[in-house]
Amino acid sequence: MAGGFQNIGKIPELRRRLLFTLVLLGVYRIGTFVTVPGVDRNVIASYMQSAQMGFLGLFNMFSGGALAQLSVMALGVMPYISASIIFQLLGVVVPAIERLQKEGEQGRKKITQYTRYATVALCVIQGLGLSFWLESLNSQAGTANVVYNSGFLFRLTTVMAMTTGSMFLMWLGEQITERGIGNGMSLIIMTGIVDGIPRAFLQTMSMSSFEGGKLEPVSLLALLAVILVTLAVIVFFETSQRRIPVQYAKKVVGRKVYGGQNTFLPLKVNSSGVIPPIFASSVLLFPSTIANLFPDSRAFGLIQNSLVPGNTLYVVLYVALIVFFCFFYTAVTFNPIDVADNLKKYGGFIPGIRAGKKTAEYIDRVLSRITVGGAIYISAVCVLPMFLQKEFSISFYFGGTSILIVVGVALDTVQQIESYLLTRSYDGFSGTKIPRIRGRR
Repeated sequence: MAGGFQNIGKIPELRRRLLFTLVLLGVYRIGTFVTVPGVDRNVIASYMQSAQMGFLGLFNMFSGGALAQLSVMALGVMPYISASIIFQLLGVVVPAIERLQKEGEQGRKKITQYTRYATVALCVIQGLGLSFWLESLNSQAGTANVVYNSGFLFRLTTVMAMTTGSMFLMWLGEQITERGIGNGMSLIIMTGIVDGIPRAFLQTMSMSSFEGGKLEPVSLLALLAVILVTLAVIVFFETSQRRIPVQYAKKVVGRKVYGGQNTFLPLKVNSSGVIPPIFASSVLLFPSTIANLFPDSRAFGLIQNSLVPGNTLYVVLYVALIVFFCFFYTAVTFNPIDVADNLKKYGGFIPGIRAGKKTAEYIDRVLSRITVGGAIYISAVCVLPMFLQKEFSISFYFGGTSILIVVGVALDTVQQIESYLLTRSYDGFSGTKIPRIRGRR
């Protein structure tokens, strides 16, 4: 592994991409400390300490702690993710959007442009909701004033600052994707979560009986065991594959014989990666944000209280959305018909399956079955630790969603780096030219 890390510096392009990614992630972390004008972040930091297990704690985790700092980046990348969800769903029901998705690079650029416009609109709505919520904290008994001067000017300033921060963060993510390593949006979310893990660990240790807390040593050991088992399960499933055998027919050209090789078509058990929990969390955060626009409404207050992480309604909707996005994202990114046509075009076939339509149906059937297993795995990993959070009052950073995002994005990043090493005949992290991060049958 040490040799693999040493080889990173021998590839100029990889070295530039890694340095570029680290610099932009550093800019993001610095930006989380730029406070919105007209607010007292010390007061909101104290308030967040008491509200860390609810909706606000989840929002704060996905923003990388920016909400607790009342940063201009408090909205994070969630508005952009929500806008992406909207246009992916519209591509299924709106023919014009579907045609754009099939137009290749030009269509993709057009959809990206529309997504940015929708991101601005969502930032305005969510920023306005947060400004109303901040003003409402001034009237709560026992709470010092968070906002120095309430009113229209404060709301306008807050909306403009948070919209600008989120759009800048969106730009950083796009730059990391194009000129850095891996998916920029996922890396930004992962960086925010990783930044809060040391604080969450110290906070959890302070709850132990050694420090005068209520957690006994046995409970701490059980909690640690659950986290380690969750990590092992995530790594196992994220590297698991269903390999469909593929054979290529022999072709004689003159005196030479081409083809005739045996290979396989790898189908990942979790082909959607960390997208389902991120999308599901984004969808469930949006109603609570809208509810902040109407702090005196009983109906919106009921919605906000019902969608607190750990509540029955939240868990049911969360699991349902994860399952939906597992199948939806897999269907969007993987087309069995195109795969079957490409196999037929190059003389490949699955033993015992007729080429063409039958091959597409077989691949679709296998993919649907393993996606069911992948959806169950993601749902279990994201939901089961939620009950531990509620039982022991531990931080969201040790929840299944955060661990899944960190491990999943880390594995994808390692695979990206290793692919650069192997394509240039360097050893991988395992010390050989065979990738260490491999799929399982």
